[in-house]
Amino acid sequence: MKPVQIAKGVYDVGVIDWTIRDFHGYSTHMGTSYNAFLVLGEKTVLIDTVKKNFADQFLRNIAGIVDPSEIDVVISNHTEMDHSGSLPHVMNLIGRDKPIYCSNMGKKNLSRHFVDAFNLQEIREGEDLVLGDKTYSFIETRMLHWPDSMFTYLKEDKILFSSDAFGQHYAGHEQFDDRVGEKIMFHAKKYFANILLLYAPLILKLIDKVIKMGLDIRMICPDHGVMWRKPSSIIDAYTRWSRQEELDDKAVVVYDTMWHSTEQMGLSIADGLHAEGIDVRPMKLREHDRSDIMTEVCDARAIVVGSPTLNNGIFPTVADFLTYMKGLKPQNRIGAAFGSFGWSGESVKILEKELAGMKFNMVAPGLKHQYVPDNDAIERCVAFGRQIAAAVKASGNHS
Repeated sequence: MKPVQIAKGVYDVGVIDWTIRDFHGYSTHMGTSYNAFLVLGEKTVLIDTVKKNFADQFLRNIAGIVDPSEIDVVISNHTEMDHSGSLPHVMNLIGRDKPIYCSNMGKKNLSRHFVDAFNLQEIREGEDLVLGDKTYSFIETRMLHWPDSMFTYLKEDKILFSSDAFGQHYAGHEQFDDRVGEKIMFHAKKYFANILLLYAPLILKLIDKVIKMGLDIRMICPDHGVMWRKPSSIIDAYTRWSRQEELDDKAVVVYDTMWHSTEQMGLSIADGLHAEGIDVRPMKLREHDRSDIMTEVCDARAIVVGSPTLNNGIFPTVADFLTYMKGLKPQNRIGAAFGSFGWSGESVKILEKELAGMKFNMVAPGLKHQYVPDNDAIERCVAFGRQIAAAVKASGNHS
């Protein structure tokens, strides 16, 4: 990716990672980008860097705009290594004495990530940093999604550099939301569901704080994916997703199966949900990545989980997904459990306990069947799906 001018004197000098397909457990079918930004003025400022193994390309991108040695200041919004990994390469080139501005926790993290001594300068929220003819202000965004995270606002150009917030794991030559179109919202939702859903209450407070600050935001530039020239669309989406109240009449049926008995149950439950007008997504765990399932969970009212009983417990893939979902803390969901078994049949009670522990409103009791479902069992599954659908209609937007 060559540098792109996003405003007068402001460039995206980041790189595209076309081939990455797993980002610490998150499926990246479309690859990703590591965005970093160069601001030219009386002082030349670099905002964030890129993953270490893209350092050479990154420096070539900068060199396509300005001699890297002319960079006066670096701002580090976030110290995770996909954004700070190239920092030593940059500082070796421009001079280790030049300042790196970061949050208090950023200063601590960078000093722990890199044994080399840098000129780390703590910047505080609300503090204006005047660098020549440009003014930078900062908003701490602790735990969105690391303790060091912050936003940088370029006042003269009305650009918010938002670090990992409002990002997407998306690799493409269309570098703005209005060039990609509506399909980018799926990638934004997936990013939110798998990285930021846990921090939804903090996001709502942050959005409220930014509104009260009265910032005129003309563009949002995250460190992954496209830049938002229509920032209200992604801010409104984050507000809606974070509230977890405006959920869809939708159910996700998540399951795995050994000899297809649990699968038959799950698909029949899905039939019952569909018959009642509920948008239903059956998702088998060995065919759908957990991060893709969480994307569907993001706006679904009901989560229905099924597992056969294996060794008096639940299937490993189901346990993995429950652990993953539990960590992201979806709220205001309806839960239901089902499963088949051969002789002991503990899986359904285990699933119910896990879902209830996440404070889901349970449709109880769960449904289980021994061995292969016959016609009567299939009818019970369809009826169970209808029962879940009734709970969906009676809750949330229908209350």
